[in-house]
Amino acid sequence: LTRGKAALAKGPVAMIFAREVSEPLVNMIAQLDAQAAKNSKFDMGCFVVFLGDAETLKPKLAEVAKKQQLKHVILAIDAPAGPDGFNVSKDADVTVVLYERHKVEANHAFAKDKLTEKSVAAVLADLPKILKK
Repeated sequence: LTRGKAALAKGPVAMIFAREVSEPLVNMIAQLDAQAAKNSKFDMGCFVVFLGDAETLKPKLAEVAKKQQLKHVILAIDAPAGPDGFNVSKDADVTVVLYERHKVEANHAFAKDKLTEKSVAAVLADLPKILKK
């Protein structure tokens, strides 16, 4: 797990755990990157931890970062079980946690193939819960 600004932020953070790269996930990552830029006054942190094989994921994530021109979202890779102490559900393909000052304000979990445009919109609709100062 990369211990960058997003991981240690005391302000608002969008933390995502994902098991594979999908079009809806890439769409959400791009929208979160745009929201972080738009809401720079909040110093929002965003990171996505992909849970799986680093050899397989690394080129895919490099392509995503380049194609989406990510500037505010950190992409990282960890073991399939996820980082110690996070208790990432093994049944969830994508887990999104929005927190501010270490307090969880929204938590979304999606089974395989259940992350859709509608569910991405629901996650983004929860951003105001952490963008408050």
